[in-house]
Amino acid sequence: MDEHVHPEFFSRGFDTEAVLAAIVSVRTDVPADGFTAEVLGTQRAGSGVIIRKDGLVLTVGYLVAEADTVWVTLSDGTAHPGHALAYDFQSGLGLVQILARVDLPVMPTGSAAGLDIADPVVIAAAGGPGQAIASHIVARREFAGYWEYVLPDALFIAPTHDNWGGAALINEEGKLIGIGSLLVQGVPESGEPEDAENLNMCVPIDQLEPVLDDLLSRGRRNAPPRPWLGVYAMEVGSHIMIADLASKGPAAGSDLETGDVVVGVAGEDVDSLAGFFKQVWALGEAGIEVPLRILRDGQTMDISIQSGDRGNFLKAPTAH
Repeated sequence: MDEHVHPEFFSRGFDTEAVLAAIVSVRTDVPADGFTAEVLGTQRAGSGVIIRKDGLVLTVGYLVAEADTVWVTLSDGTAHPGHALAYDFQSGLGLVQILARVDLPVMPTGSAAGLDIADPVVIAAAGGPGQAIASHIVARREFAGYWEYVLPDALFIAPTHDNWGGAALINEEGKLIGIGSLLVQGVPESGEPEDAENLNMCVPIDQLEPVLDDLLSRGRRNAPPRPWLGVYAMEVGSHIMIADLASKGPAAGSDLETGDVVVGVAGEDVDSLAGFFKQVWALGEAGIEVPLRILRDGQTMDISIQSGDRGNFLKAPTAH
């Protein structure tokens, strides 16, 4: 890293080396015919955090989605096979189980609930102190991702980490408070649009506890799945444009086309990306018909898409 390396940040009387030792490297292979392969690739790599002595690793979900081979490399350089346990579509978090009986360091978990703008944090990837950088919270707000994803209370930090995927977001007490997810262009809480800069978006650890038991026992939330369209949408001014359709997804077999502008869902106007997705989810559970009003070539038209369960389109992890 650079001058942002900041191991002395950890000065509250806990074992710095032990905290960082709980951060591992996660490498996965995904079948070429996997649903996510065309967008995320078949070989993925990032970090994860050991959160239980039995080898449970928390990471970002896209690293483990459809993974049939998982390798976890510990801080001492030893590599062990792993198993992709769960990918939670709503939070974007994933779980891996290390398949080895070895003595493992564990990072204690905290909460992001009390974090304020400008609070100091460390974001750390696998690799020890040289992969830990000092950062701070610059914004926390709702985040909408083009892949039908809304995180209600995302954490945004700067300076950013180059290896953000699955990186640990750590507070001053040496506790895990979030998982690195994305590099985005964003505006700090007190900034103006022209102040946009690179930020890491992190998922608060608080998203995990309410669903952890479900993820461990079922691999997903114990709740009706949300309706999924299989669209990649983006905000263009105050309009929501369909940038692409997921191959073989529900929308791919409908009359919806790339370049269409969504102006309404079930008779309700749409004016934001998050609003678009939330209105779809409010209609019911996966499988429901989703009526859209779109604008195409200056003309409005109504189309209907039979939604699907996103999980049914993904390959299940290979059993071990």
